[in-house]
Amino acid sequence: MKEILSNITKDYLYRLLKEGKRIDGRDLIEYRDLEIESDWATSAEGSARVRLGDTDVIVGVKMEVGEPFPDTPDKGVLTTAAELIPMASPEYESGPPGEDATELARVVDRGIRESGAVDTKELCIEEGEKAWVIFIDIHVLDFDGNLFDAAGIGAMTALLDADVPASDFDDAEEDEDYLLPIEHIVVPTTFTKIKDQIILDSQLEEEKIADARLTVSFNEEDEIVAMQKGLRGVFKYEETMDCVQKAKDIGREMREKVLDEVDRENI
Repeated sequence: MKEILSNITKDYLYRLLKEGKRIDGRDLIEYRDLEIESDWATSAEGSARVRLGDTDVIVGVKMEVGEPFPDTPDKGVLTTAAELIPMASPEYESGPPGEDATELARVVDRGIRESGAVDTKELCIEEGEKAWVIFIDIHVLDFDGNLFDAAGIGAMTALLDADVPASDFDDAEEDEDYLLPIEHIVVPTTFTKIKDQIILDSQLEEEKIADARLTVSFNEEDEIVAMQKGLRGVFKYEETMDCVQKAKDIGREMREKVLDEVDRENI
């Protein structure tokens, strides 16, 4: 029965998409309402809450002094983790991170890391001995599709909001806190394919019947810094290039929304 209902739902949604319609009234390439709130958690060095439609995500940035990796002795360390709790969706279970949480953390981390968004060389305190370690923690409060964009926008906003807590650590070089050194602003844009129809920012009903997913991350110089293809379906070459071009234009709008919230002048 579940498979029959799924097929009925998929056929209905697909017929809507063929007519250029979606169940919530949006165009095929249109985001839901986006709300970004920085400095949301006072216990973190930087934080943000992002609401994308009914998807609700909190991202916190914590920092401490630790050891740099042996292969990058002159750089700070960046690590990203995601937690999908049962409160956010009946599909999630308590316990260690599952595949969905791991994939979410990796996609967000890859965009930030590969773009060089954070100047990790500036976070080295003593080469090979001491460096700042940045922990990006993603917490999903409510899941209604497209966690990749909500979490990616939240992570970038939280990093821009973050202060390096130098005054809290005796082995830090500085005595006063200072803004986390940000070199680039990167945001992801995620497309979902249902049969031969491609949509932006899928909500949960659409995501459940998706055949393929493509996330493209651009920086402020209109450079692709990361791409991630998900699910079993495929994107044709022409479809991929169309998504890339759309992601470039959409990314500009999303970066402006992030900057409007954090008001950083040194980017």
